[in-house]
Amino acid sequence: MALFNRKSTATPSTPATVAVDPALTALTGEYTIDPAHSSIGFTVRHAMVTNVRGSFGDHEGSLTLDGADPKNSAASIDIKIASVDTGIADRDGHLVSGDFFDAEKFPLMTFRSTQAEQLGGDKYRITGDLTIKDVTRPLAIDLEFNGSATDVYGNERVGFEGSADILRSDWGLTWNAALETGGVMVSDKVKLNFDISAIKAAPQA
Repeated sequence: MALFNRKSTATPSTPATVAVDPALTALTGEYTIDPAHSSIGFTVRHAMVTNVRGSFGDHEGSLTLDGADPKNSAASIDIKIASVDTGIADRDGHLVSGDFFDAEKFPLMTFRSTQAEQLGGDKYRITGDLTIKDVTRPLAIDLEFNGSATDVYGNERVGFEGSADILRSDWGLTWNAALETGGVMVSDKVKLNFDISAIKAAPQA
């Protein structure tokens, strides 16, 4: 996942010339996702009538950000499946079992970016490879840049949030149960949610 420059401006007479905000250019560099202030979660329809929400508490990742040229930004994220938390221990145990993620055999879910683009304003899209249970498929995540700040400890931070819809069956997550009234217990469609805070690495000597 990546940070991109806010809206750049160009005059009609010189369309090839783009003015870049120096403050945004300064954000360019290597960042580490702060798991204590970030959330990676999901929402899925249950029994056709309500939503179940969960998150993965154990994750780590790195970002390469280019404040002047969005396409040079990149991201790498590793998520430990066993850290899934929906608020009900029995349900979490079912999710990490062989019926769903099979966390013992496939302990990680990973994302590796392949492309980044600006959609307009503070909205961006990052595309990459999402791997679950050794199945790798492309995933596009729509993002909104939330800004940058220096925290009370002197860390330079950037933040963004985003989401993406997937079909879990595309990654081999096919378990389900039929309902007597029609339909199924768990929707195939899952919404992934990202709320990320990342800290800029100190310059190397």
